[in-house]
Amino acid sequence: MKQYVQVSIPVTQEETSNILVAQLGDMQYEAFEETEGLLKAFIPQDAFDETSLQMLMSEYGLSYRAEVLPVTNWNTEWEKNFQPVTIDDFCAVRAGFHQPVTSVQHEIVITPKMSFGTGHHATTAMMIQLMRTVDFRGKYVFDFGTGTGILAILADKLGAKEVLAIDNDDWSMSNAAENMAANHCSSIRLQNAGNIPLHQSFDIIMANINKHVIVETFHTMHKQLSTGGVMLLSGLLQTDADDINAMAISCGLMFRQQYSNLGWIALRYDKS
Repeated sequence: MKQYVQVSIPVTQEETSNILVAQLGDMQYEAFEETEGLLKAFIPQDAFDETSLQMLMSEYGLSYRAEVLPVTNWNTEWEKNFQPVTIDDFCAVRAGFHQPVTSVQHEIVITPKMSFGTGHHATTAMMIQLMRTVDFRGKYVFDFGTGTGILAILADKLGAKEVLAIDNDDWSMSNAAENMAANHCSSIRLQNAGNIPLHQSFDIIMANINKHVIVETFHTMHKQLSTGGVMLLSGLLQTDADDINAMAISCGLMFRQQYSNLGWIALRYDKS
């Protein structure tokens, strides 16, 4: 069982907190807890790099406290705190130990583990909202960085012909496979991979990752997106919008829609 380091950062500005979550995510921090005036970030002890953390904190003039946590059954801890999430009347995300949610069109059962994507974070919820605007029926879909598999599962429920879901994290792969089985998915291919396949084009590409990966792979995603296709992106901050829009314009993509929440954004582009 992994031992974790908890880094506690006093931060009062919500935008700064959101930026730190994105940057720490790039530094292998796996989970975050945000309360008023305090951000807690969790990272496996063997991945903790205090020098890099000090450099990041100095950029913002922030202090921090790092402590090694006792070995904990994190799945049990997540189960204690995991509550169902409802996104409008469209989709509900719950754990298997919750009662069914009958007031929505689609319901997804997720085992609450450390993988990213339970619907609680603004980026996941906004991706689900964007998915409501897209016709998935009979489409070939690529889910880049699937995490828990939540977006791939919803694409399956929305009638996708085939969903290729990839991630390069072993924990995510195991969790996604479990969740896809629990939701009786039949159209998803799950692969342990970190790169976009170049041998297949897709009608819909979904990437809820982070700005660094999106910028690095944007042109490849555009190349593998079919004419008439749709690209849905999140894991982005409001301050990232101009950079991403500039890349989209350079590729000839048409901006269609943006959701914003708590300083995060989700974007939809269409390829004509």
